[in-house]
Amino acid sequence: MNWLPNYKLEYFKNDLISGITVAIMLIPQGMAYALIAGLPPIYGLYAALTPQIVYAFLGTSKQLAVGPVAMDSLLVAAGLGAISVVGPSQYIQMALLLALLMGLIQFVLGLLRMGFIIAFLSKPVISGFTSAAAIIIGLNQIKHILGISIPQSNKIHIFISLIMNSQTQINFYTLAIGLISILLLIGIKKWNTKIPSALVVVIMSIFYVSFINYEQMGLAIVGNIPDGLPNFIFPVLEWDIIKSLLPISLTIALVGFMEAISIAKSIEEKNKTDEINPNQELIALGASNIIGSFFQSYPTSGGFSRTAVNNQSGAKTGVSALISAIIVGVILSFFTDWFYYLPKAVLGAIIIVAVTNLIDYKYTFGLYKERKDEFFVLIFTFIGTLFIGITEGILFGIILSLLLLVYRTSKPHYAFLGRIGTTNYFKNIDRFPDEVVLRDDLIILRFDAQLFFGNIQFFKNLVFDSVNNNHRKVKGYIINARTINYIDSTALEKLTEIIIELQKKGIRVMLVGATGPTRDMIIKSKLIKVLKKGNLFITSGDATDSFDGLRKKSPLQKKLSRQTNK
Repeated sequence: MNWLPNYKLEYFKNDLISGITVAIMLIPQGMAYALIAGLPPIYGLYAALTPQIVYAFLGTSKQLAVGPVAMDSLLVAAGLGAISVVGPSQYIQMALLLALLMGLIQFVLGLLRMGFIIAFLSKPVISGFTSAAAIIIGLNQIKHILGISIPQSNKIHIFISLIMNSQTQINFYTLAIGLISILLLIGIKKWNTKIPSALVVVIMSIFYVSFINYEQMGLAIVGNIPDGLPNFIFPVLEWDIIKSLLPISLTIALVGFMEAISIAKSIEEKNKTDEINPNQELIALGASNIIGSFFQSYPTSGGFSRTAVNNQSGAKTGVSALISAIIVGVILSFFTDWFYYLPKAVLGAIIIVAVTNLIDYKYTFGLYKERKDEFFVLIFTFIGTLFIGITEGILFGIILSLLLLVYRTSKPHYAFLGRIGTTNYFKNIDRFPDEVVLRDDLIILRFDAQLFFGNIQFFKNLVFDSVNNNHRKVKGYIINARTINYIDSTALEKLTEIIIELQKKGIRVMLVGATGPTRDMIIKSKLIKVLKKGNLFITSGDATDSFDGLRKKSPLQKKLSRQTNK
């Protein structure tokens, strides 16, 4: 709440305009996203109310628009669809409980300062998951566009099978309204981005349907929406249900946080003013969902499009979110009957147009050209999400990206160095073959990673392969440790064995450029007894000169090369 004491009256105009603009977007979007979650449209408006009020006071982003979003709505449907539900009322209760559990997970993670976990969701995983989810969300709206009745599915092959085997005939009136709505949404957006295309289409469709015989045409409409603000309801707590909801709660908590923090960070980079605190964001989002669940809100997060519009409209503080919430509250209290004639096909069209922006073609093609390994992670996540499941897809993507990380660290980059002419510069002999001075009696190896149990065998093979290629002439071996920032216990023990074996071959081993923490590990271990302090150097040039007997270490060089944190 540090923005509140410094609030200036001149901010109010911008906050008022942006708050109204976001509310205009949020009302049709909220109802549409509730349909994705398998909930009555009114719950989209409930989710648009309390969470953004709470976030306004606790969040560190002044522009993040919190409320119902397509991704979380899909995850709600996927999670609850896998659990046996007795009826609509129990489904709603479980959706509210899901918001409470999700909020508690985020809140506790925030208190434990676990905001760094977002680092485990790499961009290829996020992009693959988001693109697949967008396709699933869009396909599940086809039933509203075609006017047919089929079950919702989060697996593309099952969905296609349901469409192919559906016995329900296409309603061409519904199809016409859906297609026209999609064309209008795209056309208005291209013509003028400032016009709230979703609201325009909603108003036009309501006006049209109210003057026709929609029942005879077979048009599905939203119908009665209860008026009034959401009542305080404590979610029903049953341990068996909680256990079944915990996996999907954790997934939604992480994905929701990922969405919100990535949006907030992008706005921070554009404005160069806000300072986003990931741990406080977890607390803010968690509190928004916890308190929201008591007022009939299902899981919420930061919305991509609404946040962008909020920022473009000039939002200065959280007052913008409060104004948006007030407008939603007024609509809930007095004007829900306005949406009686709203066709569900229009809500489906709004969702389809909105989620198409989630598919990032440019990034995918860029990865294919530049980083084939990360492209594979993206495609694997994409296919897994489409065919195996929402939760499983992102989990497999994270596991694969971590395995790729382990593979990279197990076989990191390395280089054999040589002196450039008579200078004190030492460079990669493969990059500067004409400039370096090659020596048969001295090998300099630079290893560009930490040494740990996963790559020490790779390091050992490098060392002995290089020696065995010219074993009769090698008399000195320099390990350039400038980029080795950590050595674990397994690697320390193995490194000691490597040095002993080299020394038995009559090869002097020297270590140069070790950083403070690495030097501490070496000097405080038994490795230093084998290596000897006299073989610690600051630069490769110092080690080479010592090997050639050209000069001895100065007192300052001795101090710098041996200094440790006692």
